[in-house]
Amino acid sequence: MQPVITRFPPSPTGYLHIGGARTALFNWLFARHHGGRFILRIEDTDLARSTEESVKAILDAMEWLGLEWDEGPYFQTQRFDIYREYLQKLLNSGHAYHCDCSPEDLEKRRQQALAEGRKPKYDGRCRDRGLGPGRNRVVRFRCPDMGTTILDDLIKGPISFNNTELDDLVLQRSDGVPTYNFAVVIDDVTMNITHVIRGDDHVNNSPRQILIYQALAVPLPLFGHLPMILGPDRTRLSKRHGATSVMAYKEMGYLPEALVNYLVRLGWSYGDQEIFARDELIDKFSLEHVGKAAGVYNIEKLLWLNAHYIKEKQPEELVPLVEPFLAAHGYPSRPSSYLAKAIATLQSRCQTLVDMAEAMGIYMVDTVSYEPQAAKKFLTPEMKAPFAELLTALEQLDGFDEEKLEEVFQGVVEKLGLKLGKVAQPVRVALTGKTVSPGLFEVIDVLGKGTVLGRLREAMEFIVRDSP
Repeated sequence: MQPVITRFPPSPTGYLHIGGARTALFNWLFARHHGGRFILRIEDTDLARSTEESVKAILDAMEWLGLEWDEGPYFQTQRFDIYREYLQKLLNSGHAYHCDCSPEDLEKRRQQALAEGRKPKYDGRCRDRGLGPGRNRVVRFRCPDMGTTILDDLIKGPISFNNTELDDLVLQRSDGVPTYNFAVVIDDVTMNITHVIRGDDHVNNSPRQILIYQALAVPLPLFGHLPMILGPDRTRLSKRHGATSVMAYKEMGYLPEALVNYLVRLGWSYGDQEIFARDELIDKFSLEHVGKAAGVYNIEKLLWLNAHYIKEKQPEELVPLVEPFLAAHGYPSRPSSYLAKAIATLQSRCQTLVDMAEAMGIYMVDTVSYEPQAAKKFLTPEMKAPFAELLTALEQLDGFDEEKLEEVFQGVVEKLGLKLGKVAQPVRVALTGKTVSPGLFEVIDVLGKGTVLGRLREAMEFIVRDSP
């Protein structure tokens, strides 16, 4: 049995977007599921718009998502000799011909066809003129004048195309650069691609490409066209719906496994299961479970998945991931062990790494800034005595484990005849500047004795300073 070989062929004219990433993911999963190979190919024949920056952005995004490729990246601009070889085969067999019609003349004839109610396609004027190569000449494919081309789509089912509706497409431009529909076929032929899995915006390219395969007398790959991704308003996903670039999600604090899990569910399902480990995806993925309906982008679902993966990770794993976001806030570097301890108190509270870096401010700053309303309500003169008692007791405490801290706090409130809540919340504000934070004893444990004592003293100075 022939091994499965899939490919992902992005054009380096911009960043890797969500739709392209899903296509890459489905090809990668299909190849991995079947123990096959996954090829990365850069379709850079749009010389005016292709950039090295875009190539790097695409490769960075693929690597971040963990979609490692087995071959490549291949670049179409380095394969012109191969295209010329196959172009000559089509010329020799009569399936292609040279054409010297100027763009101006072509446009004039298209307009005339429209005016006469005819389809504005190329009229075949140069088909039998016997032209050879020359300046300002293109090479066209001789499309059959009659008959039907069938696309046996693995996802959509059979689709028929009337050959009379098709054009004699250009295979090679006058500057010698091959066109997309020609280059992609030759690449797939020479790379032994067995399955072409791509977005359904390519359905209309398929009959032209199938005809080129047939003209070359080479086996067809199997085609599967994925439904498009729509925004929440059911229009095609675009920037107005939010970020579409893969690396923008990294910058917004998403984890790659969350985005992979989310993308695979945009068009594929396995019962009602929502969360998949990567090995599980490879084991269960099949094109039979790819739906025909468009997937609808839902940022809330992605946030939910991201929160799940943040919560499930070991705190130590999150340290290097959150450090760049902490640096962006200008926080000083801290030991990894300290950061891991702080992260553990926040994992169940954060949806993104951006959220986490912001929440970690209470552990990273040297001096706490009090929320005005919190300070007004809780850092009052009545707290001077409890804070003084706590400072004395905590200074003498050896070890800051939860049991000992609870004994200290209980002892202070009993001595002063107060309820624990009347002291705990002001202490929370003193230590974090906020009324909402992880558990108070968790915070104390992370900050450590020196910082806790220092912040309590600063809070007492604030009370004295601001008291009438």
